[in-house]
Amino acid sequence: MTTDGEFEIFLATSPGFEPVLCKEAEAHGFKQPKVITGGVTVKGGWTEVWRANLELRGAGRVLARIGEFRAMHLAQLDKRARRIAWSEVLRPDVAFRVQATCKGSRIYHSGAAAQRIEKAIREELGAPPSADAEVIIKARIDDDLCTIAVDTSGESLHKRGHKEAVNKAPMRETLASLFLRQCGYVGTEPVVDPMCGSGTFIIEAAEIAAGLKPGRSRHFAFEQLATFDEAAWKKLKATTDRPKTGLRFFGSDLDAGAIRMSRANAERAGVSEMTEFVELAVTELMAPSGPPGLVIVNPPYGDRIGDRDNLQPLYRSLGQTLRSRFGGWRVGLITSEASLAKATGLQFLPPGGPVSHGGLRVTLFRTEPLK
Repeated sequence: MTTDGEFEIFLATSPGFEPVLCKEAEAHGFKQPKVITGGVTVKGGWTEVWRANLELRGAGRVLARIGEFRAMHLAQLDKRARRIAWSEVLRPDVAFRVQATCKGSRIYHSGAAAQRIEKAIREELGAPPSADAEVIIKARIDDDLCTIAVDTSGESLHKRGHKEAVNKAPMRETLASLFLRQCGYVGTEPVVDPMCGSGTFIIEAAEIAAGLKPGRSRHFAFEQLATFDEAAWKKLKATTDRPKTGLRFFGSDLDAGAIRMSRANAERAGVSEMTEFVELAVTELMAPSGPPGLVIVNPPYGDRIGDRDNLQPLYRSLGQTLRSRFGGWRVGLITSEASLAKATGLQFLPPGGPVSHGGLRVTLFRTEPLK
């Protein structure tokens, strides 16, 4: 079994977001994007693996699938795992670890499966196993079919390397980018977030408009692999997507601490000149001068029933402000409760399915341009 040429690359995302990530992969020119449970598969070689980690905003991690075989018992798993060309992928001087999952298979003990694969790699390649290694081999045994993949990302891809400060229940950058894409945002219009928290939506929107690659500032696990070519990687990072933009992006929040966080995060991301963060109540919000764009907001949801009742006035005043001052702007509102969205009095399009955010099921409610 060899890893030359093209193989399957799995782009993981939050359940419910698979079709949105598929469209993003398509827009970035990845081959044969296909929606599957929990993510999207594309075809490509190692350059595409690097590019997916560097460029895709909605992927949570990128797995390179380097082998697939049937295994009915542990001895067979051991034997077939040894046929994978480990020396073409892993370095003998870099530690690794193996994670396994078993579902509907005769091999049902994931710990034993991981041990067998680890032993096969150690004996065939000489690389040292380690419980805290950055390089992770993932084995999935599903209906006796074993798929072997390398996690090429390392830390989850929502960790862009810019955000140090976060407030309560932060929106992950990967999710924020997918919600922006669902709202039709492609980086050619201004964006306002009236409850900006630590600034995630505004910073993501500004980065998209400026053509900044999401993975530009961080390290990836694939840099530890035998397939890594530093010169080619540097060249890939140096390419730019689009020219500088004159667009501006506006975040506001009632919490002074949130505004300080947002400004610091925008500075680290290199978008402080394009962004503006001010301490402001929703009722004081005004549309910025210039062409209309997108208002995107992730208000508090209230996890308990009583909280939801208390939040009705906040959603009502948000709706009143947007209806009276944001003519021509589209709105994207994320909440776990349809009744709270309804309290805004805005005319929403039929919503898509819910997605998972911080253990809650949330839905994006979108409007046409407000009249």
